[in-house]
Amino acid sequence: MIEFDAVSKSFWTGSQRKVILDRASFRVELGNSMGILAPNGTGKTTLINMMAGLEKPDEGEIRRTSRISFPLGFMGGVVNKLSATENTRFIARLYGLDPDYLEAFCRWLCGLEEYFDMPVGTYSAGMRSRLSFALLLALDFDIYLIDEGMPSTTDVEFNRKAGEILRERLENSTVIVVSHQAETLEKFCRSAAVLLDGQLLMFDTLEEAKQLYDYETQS
Repeated sequence: MIEFDAVSKSFWTGSQRKVILDRASFRVELGNSMGILAPNGTGKTTLINMMAGLEKPDEGEIRRTSRISFPLGFMGGVVNKLSATENTRFIARLYGLDPDYLEAFCRWLCGLEEYFDMPVGTYSAGMRSRLSFALLLALDFDIYLIDEGMPSTTDVEFNRKAGEILRERLENSTVIVVSHQAETLEKFCRSAAVLLDGQLLMFDTLEEAKQLYDYETQS
């Protein structure tokens, strides 16, 4: 479970205060995957980082009673000067996993060949996406956090293998997807919410959320 209790978050942009959440309260229970529709620039990444514990609220409390993933695409735990081999083994120790297993899994899924032993800082954006996604799938979580859907990669074999593993994970896990496109949420979620003016408005169905979202963003 993730629960936000009267949570507020805002930033000073240099000219005005940008409100991400204004005393927002909501709960995501295990087994109830949820999508969140939010226009670009409203704080989607900030919201999902708060769920992961990467950012703290200004006010209120965030309670977590489950194993919650880092956001899909997040590379904050990866050290650029180290190779993928060194990074995966370090992360395995952080999570109490077998380093040999985590390295072997990521090598197999990423398909980076000799680049797996080169510094991550030399990787292209697509290679970094593959490593980030492999790490996410190698670790076992109750709730998976996804910011704007799947990572962008043109590697067909990686997409096939990663897609199959993700579908297996989601059969027994819960997912929270934040996106500005309803089509992204349709693959994962039944219930949905809309982030507007610092409030998270909850709906029982994605279709209800989409109706409000379309009205607010197209009017």
